[in-house]
Amino acid sequence: MPMLYVTHSTEEVTRLADHLVVLDQGQVKAQGPVGSVLTQVVNPVVVGEDAGALIEGCIGAVDKQWHLSRVDFEGGCVWMRDAGLPVGKAVRIRILARDVSLATTEPQNTSIQNQLRGHIQSITPDVHPSQVMVVLRCGAEEVLARVTKRAVDELALQVGQPVWAQVKSVALVA
Repeated sequence: MPMLYVTHSTEEVTRLADHLVVLDQGQVKAQGPVGSVLTQVVNPVVVGEDAGALIEGCIGAVDKQWHLSRVDFEGGCVWMRDAGLPVGKAVRIRILARDVSLATTEPQNTSIQNQLRGHIQSITPDVHPSQVMVVLRCGAEEVLARVTKRAVDELALQVGQPVWAQVKSVALVA
């Protein structure tokens, strides 16, 4: 049943919305599938600590020994805390930009268990002058990484470059 819901909460949007319209001073700034709109860095919703990607996938495996569930999606898979959901269950996860770091080679010997291969789509100045927002294409999905300008310079990151996204944390939202 279609409905209109007005909110200023990114958390509510990620749980409830399938289609999102972003208004700024009465003007439509963006609209479309919620996952796509939330990764548009020109969007007022993307700025702030809640900037991140919303990804739809399904539970691909459950590791009972470690109490983890694997979420499979077009672009890879990530492990998260087991929420007791069965294999095959459709889920929606959120990966915050602040929880993603970048590497130019496949990371080795790291405690970060979730690593996604992707290509840099864009590098855009962020709210604070020391930071940028990097949009990565991982298969069919986009993932955001908030990193310092110094990191971009030291790693010589450029649009189109293949990189590894190291995802520290994943949240189940639906």
